Amino acid sequence: MPTERSPGRADEPDPDAVLMLRVKRGDRAAFAALVEKYQQPVLNFLLRSLQDETEAEDLAQSVFVQVWKSARRYRRSARFSTWLFTIARNLCLNELRRRARHPAASLDAPVSESETPLPQRLEDRQTATPPEALLREELFQKVESALAELPENQRTAILLFREEFSYEDIAAVLGCSLSATKSLIHRGRETLKQKLKPYLRTGEWKPPG
Repeated sequence: MPTERSPGRADEPDPDAVLMLRVKRGDRAAFAALVEKYQQPVLNFLLRSLQDETEAEDLAQSVFVQVWKSARRYRRSARFSTWLFTIARNLCLNELRRRARHPAASLDAPVSESETPLPQRLEDRQTATPPEALLREELFQKVESALAELPENQRTAILLFREEFSYEDIAAVLGCSLSATKSLIHRGRETLKQKLKPYLRTGEWKPPG
């Protein structure tokens, strides 16, 4: 994925788009290569959006099924990653709407923060002593909980920004203007800062109270 966040990337080659054009011709090896590269980022995105590991895994499979089924209609008009995460976001929105229409009975009762299921950390952890690992995990869960409370468009913008999408590509996934995208990221980050302020002191973890 791109690391440069400035405009003017139109001339940059997109090897993933080349692979997808091969998929369009029925190349299963090219499809397997794309799945191997993107299955973890897609799963991370869905897990942080849905806060349910089983649903995220099921939906991640649906994303790649749709990629395969939509291959013949694929057009190289955007980066492959932008097209892929647009599919992932749309399926995620459908699931969130379904939840809103049919809330689970278990969600009717109030749940304390300590009882709220949080996603597993999927990234590799650095080697740490047990106390350090515990504090890092606690901070990670606070960040995940704060992310989950953001409006969907702010959360999606920040998650894609973390994946090193450019502002332009994030705007394409969200279907909004560049200025609106930057505003969403700014507002989301400011909200996160406020939510995490009780737990952070000069960039270090400090247990509250």
